[in-house]
Amino acid sequence: MTQMAQEEIVSNTKTVMQGLEALRVEHVTLMNNLAEGSKNDPDKMEIVRKNMENIELGLSEAQVIVMLFAHLQNIEAEKQKLRTQVKRLCQENVWLRDELAITQQKLQASEQSVAQLEEEKKHLEFMASVKKYDEIQENEDHLEKSRTDPVVELFPEDETEERNMSPTPPNQFANHANAGYEIPARLRTLHNLVIQYASQGRYEVAVPLCKQALEDLEKTSGHDHPDVATMLNILALVYRDQNKYKEAANLLNDALTIREKTLGENHPAVAATLNNLAVLYGKRGKYKDAEPLCKRALEIRENVLGKSHPDVAKQLNNLALLCQNQAKYEEVEMYYKRALEIYEMKLGGDDPNVAKTLNNLASCYLKQGKYKEAEMLYKEVLTRAHEREFGAINGENKPIWQVAEEREENKLKNRENTPYGEYGGWHKAAKVDSPTVTTTLKNLGALYRRQGKYEAADTLEDCALRSKKEALDLVKQSKVLADDNKRQKSGHSKEENEDHNKRVHK
Repeated sequence: MTQMAQEEIVSNTKTVMQGLEALRVEHVTLMNNLAEGSKNDPDKMEIVRKNMENIELGLSEAQVIVMLFAHLQNIEAEKQKLRTQVKRLCQENVWLRDELAITQQKLQASEQSVAQLEEEKKHLEFMASVKKYDEIQENEDHLEKSRTDPVVELFPEDETEERNMSPTPPNQFANHANAGYEIPARLRTLHNLVIQYASQGRYEVAVPLCKQALEDLEKTSGHDHPDVATMLNILALVYRDQNKYKEAANLLNDALTIREKTLGENHPAVAATLNNLAVLYGKRGKYKDAEPLCKRALEIRENVLGKSHPDVAKQLNNLALLCQNQAKYEEVEMYYKRALEIYEMKLGGDDPNVAKTLNNLASCYLKQGKYKEAEMLYKEVLTRAHEREFGAINGENKPIWQVAEEREENKLKNRENTPYGEYGGWHKAAKVDSPTVTTTLKNLGALYRRQGKYEAADTLEDCALRSKKEALDLVKQSKVLADDNKRQKSGHSKEENEDHNKRVHK
């Protein structure tokens, strides 16, 4: 039964009730008239009374129907109310589920933040521990450099020379005022930390550290950001040291694209990446591919820094090494001579880069068989080192190469030649902070040996060995002293703690 039918029944019922009410009034009037009449007709009275009872019954039933309808309406209203409440509860349930999901996401983000903060804390603690490194580490670094000088042998292999092209560290251009971009201090610190790990051969620590820093930078700054390019450079250098040249090349090319896009094609940082990429290609023997990159880096540095800047001289050295491996000796001589001129003008004749460039130029002469020119350059390096260490040269104060040649001349006169040690401590001039001098001693000694001057060669090689031995002894002594100091500090701390505990107990 529909709602419309129910309303029609109730409406009809009310109409019937009205009709019955009217009939009941008429019957009441009729009964009163019959009772007041002179003729009392009992049959009529009985009929009227029965009709009254039926009318009353009909009215009662009609009232029941109306009341039942009212009750049904109340029930329907309650049902609608309950439906509304159920709908509201469902909506609240959906809202609560959404709130719960959002809260869970915030919880996960908070847990990730906590984990990241813990990692950063560990990282900062380790960086703080880096400050404990002292001169011992510096001495070891210098020794390492002395073992890998570009011309440590008389006729070095191409690979040996190329291995010593100078990569550009990520923080080299941080101080250029016209660069427009300064590498953040945290990346410079991270670079130093990674270098420490890599120098110790701990690549399993250095590589994940670089990758985590790179991932964090890409999340915060996006992929196309100069800081990301710097981090790519650092990671590429680590891969290069592991001989993973393909991975390193991919990273450097990516860094180059980012820096060209964000900093411009003529920015010093672009030159740094070009130089590192050229060094990498050189290590792989791709000298023709490396040369244009190196030349472009040189052009950028000349335009930005000026043609007489020391960084330009360093780039010239790298370019000369690439050309030397391609037997382009005229260009090699031109680049080395120009680099030498810049170093002497800007840094002075006593700067280590001057001696290193002279050595490189001498290596070029050796490749061409110009032994006399190479010998003159080696003697110039040793003479300058002698004057720095012992003062002006005179009859009593002779450079080591002159001593060596005198011993060569006198070897036939006196088979028992005067021990080298009696000529003074010249070998101390080739100490640990002058690796190029030690290399020059070896190179000139090898050249003497090639010329048949074995006594002179033995003198120089003996000097080089002495300097190396003294440097190693110095490093060992420094380590022993450092270990003793640590043990003493540790012992004092224990004694102080014991005294403190005794006083507390008393």
